[in-house]
Amino acid sequence: MTKNGYYCDCNIIHANIVKDVEKQMLDKNSFLQISKFFKALGDETRIKIMWALLKNEMCVCDLANLLSMTKSAISHQLRELRMAKLVNFKKNGKTVYYSVADKHVANFLINACEHVKE
Repeated sequence: MTKNGYYCDCNIIHANIVKDVEKQMLDKNSFLQISKFFKALGDETRIKIMWALLKNEMCVCDLANLLSMTKSAISHQLRELRMAKLVNFKKNGKTVYYSVADKHVANFLINACEHVKE
């Protein structure tokens, strides 16, 4: 028995279900990319940055001021988010502005927020 009291005590394989789900499984690379997506969002600071960027595009200095962190620390976190393709950036002179990569990422963050508030 597991900690929560639920367990499967059967020895029957529901082959039709297993076969149906097996056909719908993603390829290995897709699962890897999804894992990287969640890993990138698995940090409180990066979630705060993403939430701020949902509200408005911002530069490193603005984010550092908002989160009471150093520009270096924010830059490090933004690098992680860029590598996971969760943020975009554009240069305006010497200033680099960051934004949420696309509506899918934005919707994911909004849905996550709604979920935890339930």
